Amino acid sequence: MGNMQPYSVEQVANLLGLHVKTVRNYVRDGKLKAVRIGKQYRITRDDLEAFTGQPVVPETVRRHRAVEVSSVVQVDAISREQTDRLSNALIAAANSGSAEAKLRVETIYDEVRASLKIIVIGGVADTAALLAIVDALTKE
Repeated sequence: MGNMQPYSVEQVANLLGLHVKTVRNYVRDGKLKAVRIGKQYRITRDDLEAFTGQPVVPETVRRHRAVEVSSVVQVDAISREQTDRLSNALIAAANSGSAEAKLRVETIYDEVRASLKIIVIGGVADTAALLAIVDALTKE
């Protein structure tokens, strides 16, 4: 059983992102091994790992602070050619970061108004660096 306290059905439901009734059904159907203590089921870490096929990561370990920014930049009086150059430069810059810190960049060009909207979502420092590129490439 290891040195960890066994999990309650509610804790297993939270860890797996399932409804409590679903976990109870798994136990009743014999899919998830559990020990009945009084009126409650207890599931060992080993049995939970055997059920999921992967190590159990406690909730406190999984949580980490994430700071993200969403920015919308509007550039007026810009040609389709300038838009394409700027969009390609921004997408290349956004994709050059690490996989988990990748910026998301969308561009929308309005041909009639000769206006470009750039939407950037990602980490604060990476977004700031990308906005500096926008600033440098849009100066006349």
